[in-house]
Amino acid sequence: MDLIETVGAVLEYGPICDHCLGRFFGKRSFGLSNDERGLALRTAHALAKNEPFTGEPEECWVCDRAFDQIAGWAARVVEALEGTEYATFLVGTRVPPLIAESEEMVWSDLSLTDPEPIKSELNREVGKAVSALTGKTVEFKRPDVVAILNLAEDRVEVEVNPVYFRGRYCKYERGIPQTHWDCRVCRGKGCERCNFTGKMYADSVEELIGRPAAEVFEAEAAILHGSGREDIDARMLGSGRPFVMELFNPKRREVDLAALEALINERADGRVAVELTGWSSHAEVETLKSNKAHKKYRILVEIDEDISLDELRSALDRLNGVTIHQRTPKRVAHRRADKIRERGVINIQSPGMQDGKFVIEVVGEAGLYIKELVSGDGGRTNPSLAGLLGKEARVTSLDVVLVEEPESGE
Repeated sequence: MDLIETVGAVLEYGPICDHCLGRFFGKRSFGLSNDERGLALRTAHALAKNEPFTGEPEECWVCDRAFDQIAGWAARVVEALEGTEYATFLVGTRVPPLIAESEEMVWSDLSLTDPEPIKSELNREVGKAVSALTGKTVEFKRPDVVAILNLAEDRVEVEVNPVYFRGRYCKYERGIPQTHWDCRVCRGKGCERCNFTGKMYADSVEELIGRPAAEVFEAEAAILHGSGREDIDARMLGSGRPFVMELFNPKRREVDLAALEALINERADGRVAVELTGWSSHAEVETLKSNKAHKKYRILVEIDEDISLDELRSALDRLNGVTIHQRTPKRVAHRRADKIRERGVINIQSPGMQDGKFVIEVVGEAGLYIKELVSGDGGRTNPSLAGLLGKEARVTSLDVVLVEEPESGE
């Protein structure tokens, strides 16, 4: 079937607008828009068949004249986005099943190889109109906002993509988890155990940073993504732990990060402190989560029987550079898979004593359980300091003093 015959076959289905007629041949490079192409094909068909040219009909059995509403949809998108800061946007369309089925039927019946779906043209044309009204830029990969044209329900739906910023945090107070924990009893609903807060702990690093951030960005929620995590009873010292904060459904995107940093530190009141280092992205979250950088810890260790510093250092020498086999510790077995992991001790030494306890500094691979490296965890960690000494040993305090910066995922 040649082109003119194919056009005639399309016209036999019923009255069709120039946009839809042109779209059935939309991927052919005529250098025309779909409506221009449709008009040209309609004209060429009438001339070839020596039929009177009647022009575009007032009805369209495919789209129900949806393309007459481009300007109206664009105005509604602009209205729906009012009050939301954005520099880039994208338009999407939810096409009613009947329209999608109608055009797909023609594609199949006539074995068309060059059609463009209706949603593609609507997205493009409304996007151009919105850009003309606002001066904003269409962005396909990671727009700030997405406006969805819901044709069936005759409304615009707005999806606001998250904002990300990165930094490092220090935690100076023990007893604060890194992220929000739902109450184990009520699972976040509120009960007597949690004083009807729904939380296991009153605060978290995530909340101490996220509350001011959500307020400034006018966001619905703030989620912290850390490069690993410290135990609740451990401090995070030194240069801090790298993190990325993700703000959901923000109404503001242009924020002074220096002012935000000052606000977070003021509100945290010495419990947590941050240094914000710039804007981030979803890709950087993935890099952060997969980061296998080494960590350095400073711990105080209590040993049940008297030993000399030289005896301790002799045992530590036997742990230096060794691969440790660690079965999932008893203290986390309720929430982690029971398996044996191998992690290396990069360096371990004791600079001396403090308050009657041994000070030990450990540099280990990511995922090394430090408390169990000392205690042995009832034989689940091997080798261990307790095992080498033949004496009970336990960590009484733990501080993380260095977390390496992950390489950028950009």
